[in-house]
Amino acid sequence: MAGEVSFNQIMSDLKKGKYSPLYYLMGEEPYFIDRISDYIENNAVPEDERDFNQMVVYGLDTTMQNVLERARSYPMMGERQVIIVKEAQHISKDAELLRAYLTMPQQQTVLVFCHKNGTLDKYRKVESEIAQAGVLFKSKKISDNQLSSFVNDYVSSKNLSIDAKGCSMIVEFVGSDLSRIAGEIDKLAVALPEGTQNITPELIERLVGISKDYNVFEFRNAIVSKNIFKSNQIALYYEKNSRNYPIQMVSAVLFQYFSNLMLAYYAPSRTEQGIAEQLGLKSTWGVKDYITGMKNYTAFDVMRIISEIRYADARSKGVDSTSNTTDGLLRELVFKILH
Repeated sequence: MAGEVSFNQIMSDLKKGKYSPLYYLMGEEPYFIDRISDYIENNAVPEDERDFNQMVVYGLDTTMQNVLERARSYPMMGERQVIIVKEAQHISKDAELLRAYLTMPQQQTVLVFCHKNGTLDKYRKVESEIAQAGVLFKSKKISDNQLSSFVNDYVSSKNLSIDAKGCSMIVEFVGSDLSRIAGEIDKLAVALPEGTQNITPELIERLVGISKDYNVFEFRNAIVSKNIFKSNQIALYYEKNSRNYPIQMVSAVLFQYFSNLMLAYYAPSRTEQGIAEQLGLKSTWGVKDYITGMKNYTAFDVMRIISEIRYADARSKGVDSTSNTTDGLLRELVFKILH
């Protein structure tokens, strides 16, 4: 299979029973690497053959040479054998050894390398040869603007539905960890009443650990609308419950909003549709929050606020701080945003 291939292409082939002799899965986003390797682990070899024809090893506990020697062997009384190398980044320094194997890979072996938080950039020729003889996949982080699409696609894959508010709540509360997002959606799917297919905001509030009055969604709305009392009330609640609402998580939500608000100021058309296109949104739901923000904060205000959020985040991590505590830091940030 020549060239890099996409996650959807790989999964489509796997579900059709089309297996390559080698998969090199690498990159900064572990979620897609795990999805592919988990599918192969759970489906490529029948369960009653796995004791003999399936092996999972870790890069710290093996060598590239040992892996390739096993890959050249034949399955025992089965159609194929599977070898999955997790944490393959620890043996990537010997990637050149793959070149000899790639000239004649064992067709009854499915060899999977899971190389997280890095790539084979130093071995361009090896990458090219992997892409010719097997599957080369680069797992890239998705942008914040793509998180809503990820939620919608994952929900749809379970034959369920979710509205725009519910989607936004999951993204804003859970953050950009795709594995955690998928896990929360799985939990919501299991909890749906029989015969129900819609994941509602109320269910999300109840099961994702979001307080109806104090969730991050409501906090952001209070900031956007310049509701001073509610903003400070929620900020105080967060500081008293910092284990569930760490300032780093809260500031990340605010930073995402005000960064998008800054982009909204550059929209060629400041209509709902124009702002949605500028922000890469699939629908105009949620655009009203940015229109409200533009009424309450000038572009100069937004630039200043982004700087204050960055400074508060740095201080919460011990940079430029003389204190070991974050007490009062969020309320201080709220004051600087609102005034």
